[in-house]
Amino acid sequence: MMMQPVNKKNLLVPGLSLLTSLGTLVCCALPALFVTLGAGAALAGLVSTLPQLVWLSAHKGAVFTLAAVMLLLAGFAQWKSRNAPCPADPAQALVCQRLRKAGWWIWGAAMAVYGTGFFFAFVAVRFL
Repeated sequence: MMMQPVNKKNLLVPGLSLLTSLGTLVCCALPALFVTLGAGAALAGLVSTLPQLVWLSAHKGAVFTLAAVMLLLAGFAQWKSRNAPCPADPAQALVCQRLRKAGWWIWGAAMAVYGTGFFFAFVAVRFL
């Protein structure tokens, strides 16, 4: 029995939410980590190579807002489709169930990344 190709639309929104959450890490968590570890020179070299990092840090409110909106959309899409029917074919049903599970794992990873970035951008700044 030949398996049908995977419908990548089921992973699009969680994947985009993970991508925007990674932007929060690049914006705020990685620079804080480099400075904490005493790698300020490495951070300076990274900023001189990628000056867009300065823009991300300067606009961290917009970066975090966009990431939060994407996470909310992804969570809503996952929740809404949680009881959607899978195909009757056993192989396709298995793929469908695995995609749903992968979508939740991706969304959870995106939430963890967002939380880490949020901590370093807004909470740790007040204490460190």
